[in-house]
Amino acid sequence: MTLSTASSMANSVTWVQEGETESRPPLSLRDVHIVYSSRRGPVQAVRGVSFDLHGGESLALIGESGSGKTTLGLGIVRLLVKTARITQGAIRYRRDGREMDVLALEGPELRRFRWKECAMVFQSALNAFNPVIRIWDQFWDTARAHGWSDRRAVRQKALELLRFVQLDADRVIDAYPHELSGGMRQRVLIALSLLLDPQILILDEPTTALDILTQRTIMDLLRRLKEELHFTMIFISHDLAIAAELADRVATMYAGTVVELGPSEAIFYQPRHPYTLGLIRAVPTVTGGYEELYSIPGSPPDLIDLPSGCKFHPRCPFATERCRKEEPPLEKVGEHHLAACWHWTEVAAELGRTPLHRRTPNA
Repeated sequence: MTLSTASSMANSVTWVQEGETESRPPLSLRDVHIVYSSRRGPVQAVRGVSFDLHGGESLALIGESGSGKTTLGLGIVRLLVKTARITQGAIRYRRDGREMDVLALEGPELRRFRWKECAMVFQSALNAFNPVIRIWDQFWDTARAHGWSDRRAVRQKALELLRFVQLDADRVIDAYPHELSGGMRQRVLIALSLLLDPQILILDEPTTALDILTQRTIMDLLRRLKEELHFTMIFISHDLAIAAELADRVATMYAGTVVELGPSEAIFYQPRHPYTLGLIRAVPTVTGGYEELYSIPGSPPDLIDLPSGCKFHPRCPFATERCRKEEPPLEKVGEHHLAACWHWTEVAAELGRTPLHRRTPNA
């Protein structure tokens, strides 16, 4: 056994035994809490989130707006607004025999992690670009900020990436953002995120506000990324079709925490949390008969004044007095399947009476 050492990253990187990291996930979150400051009081946007993201895996974060999905993604890449802070927890990143404490990174180390190790494709492609400079200049600014000095090499790679995302690279690279359609801007943003060969890609609502044909183009592109480049990805979406089609695992978030986590097939065919079940039953199917659609009663909770016990209990048809008093932990409910519900066996019994095989979302 040999140990490696580091100098420039000694404070934030722990070097581990050779060969040990092969079986360890590149990204681990443990008990992460994120709070926003507001005049009314602290907004508990993310509460106690823990999971491992394995190499080459795609994980979908699903849930209603305001459930903490985007905040969690921004927290991972340390791009939270000034009014937000990570109050507790740990985010560990591993690559090539080293382990980083992401929350301890500062300066050049943090800059390297944000784009070279972990990149994020933001929700609004138009707002993500500087509207007064050309696409090429945005590629060059990104590369130069990370130490590249060869303009010709950067331009060649930018053209290759634009072709990879199925764009007319020679035309697009010298265009302004407003000269491109929404789907083209989304693909340019994905190409830009790949410029520095990151290991992890976080995509926040990659198909929002796009027409159905453009959505299909983006989904096909993401599938190519997954299959050809073996990217490790996190999808943040309320579009269950994306999760069903592209994700290996799915995490359902509610009131800032993960209430269910498991393989994609298990989540969509055998959910064990009433909230996940409600989300799936609220989605119309493309094929099949005229089936009744369900809606989840009530509204998401106030993250400043959360209800006691299980945060879903005011909207849950399975709620009991125990749910009102005690918040359930994530516990194993199947192979690699976790759910935070005191009554997950009753959810399973309900599915036995009304299976979801015709309700699984279709792209």
